[in-house]
Amino acid sequence: MNTLALRDRPSPTRRQWLGGAALALASGAGWWAWRGAPARPVAAPPVEVCRVAPLWSWEASSGVPLHAPRPLPAEARCPVCGMHPARHPTWAAQAVFDDGATHFLDSPVELCLYLREVPRHASGRLASQLRALYVTDTVAGAGHWLDARTAWYVLGSRVAGPMRNGNLPAFADRDAAEAFTRAQGGRVLAWGALDGPWLDRLDTRHVHSG
Repeated sequence: MNTLALRDRPSPTRRQWLGGAALALASGAGWWAWRGAPARPVAAPPVEVCRVAPLWSWEASSGVPLHAPRPLPAEARCPVCGMHPARHPTWAAQAVFDDGATHFLDSPVELCLYLREVPRHASGRLASQLRALYVTDTVAGAGHWLDARTAWYVLGSRVAGPMRNGNLPAFADRDAAEAFTRAQGGRVLAWGALDGPWLDRLDTRHVHSG
């Protein structure tokens, strides 16, 4: 054995010995911890949630005219946000097709968003096949329906709807809407002014799970 070669190597100091030992212990403990630890689930990439909200067919036996508003089914889901309109009946809306098939929506905001993409929310249907649109009268309350196209709406009030924002409370006439703004703030809009850039700001689907 070459003793000279051994002597030429610097002797390890006490600090180096202690450091090496600590490193070895840490490595061993880490390995045993890893070996005994359960496998961690790998987070799945975010996916788009598809909400299924079937149309409700018209029943002649119900006694409700083909294109008239109908009572809110407890099981109905809004095709836009996935919520149950019957849980917030003072905000609900309806979209009725030519054959009487109906979608129930959570609020006038969801109705406006629905009209932007009817084929997406109602497979095989077109906006041109819609025959009636209804919103709930804010003054009269649940079960009192207004023609959405002739109603007046308030944007930006202090009253929060089901989606945590104003959700466009609807009124039978402008005077009623103006009285509401004096008490709760906001501004009055007619149906023709509803599809503006502000509608995107009221679209809370990306933060609400239904």
